[in-house]
Amino acid sequence: MLPASLPRPVLRQREGEDVPLDFTAIDFETANSSPASACSVGLVRVRGGEVVATAGWLIRPPAGHDEFQEWNIKIHGIHAHDVAGAATWPEQFDRLCGFAGADVLVAHNAGFDLKVLRTASEVTDLECPPYRSLCSLQVARKVYDLDSYRLPSAAAAAGFAEFSHHDALADARACAQIVIDAARRTAADDVHALANGLSLRVTDAPAPRAQMRAA
Repeated sequence: MLPASLPRPVLRQREGEDVPLDFTAIDFETANSSPASACSVGLVRVRGGEVVATAGWLIRPPAGHDEFQEWNIKIHGIHAHDVAGAATWPEQFDRLCGFAGADVLVAHNAGFDLKVLRTASEVTDLECPPYRSLCSLQVARKVYDLDSYRLPSAAAAAGFAEFSHHDALADARACAQIVIDAARRTAADDVHALANGLSLRVTDAPAPRAQMRAA
């Protein structure tokens, strides 16, 4: 929410009008506390403010990051035996990047999901594309007046309720709906306009490791 001293953005609903809004929503589930331990991913492609494609699959976490901890299993219900035959991070990496393309990635608490993407790539010696990101949690806090901004509550405010929370694809779809709804409410033409109108920003990718070492 905006601080009490600042006005809430004017919400201009455009009923029945498509929003020229393109992005990919992403959500990861992890096997343990390591951000490299991706065990599931969900992806939702949005074009013109409409969902046009979805994909999701299990991932076998990288070696050394593949222990499934009880706490994480309780959250998402995925066990080690569920991913025994799944693609490894390197094996599925091109598929993931091919789906996302050059889109801005949207996630609920985007810092977490982008860290998973970059760390899992780092530990498997893959160069992660320089993805930009927008956090739907931050968007929800600006647009809705809620007691909780957890994904189920924010998604319900956006008109997307009763989904399987912590199923990666369902979570990505809920995340996408928050940004679609926020853009319609604020008459934002794209993710950059949405971010700017809410005093947020589309986050740039960090510098590649080679550049950081050279600096």
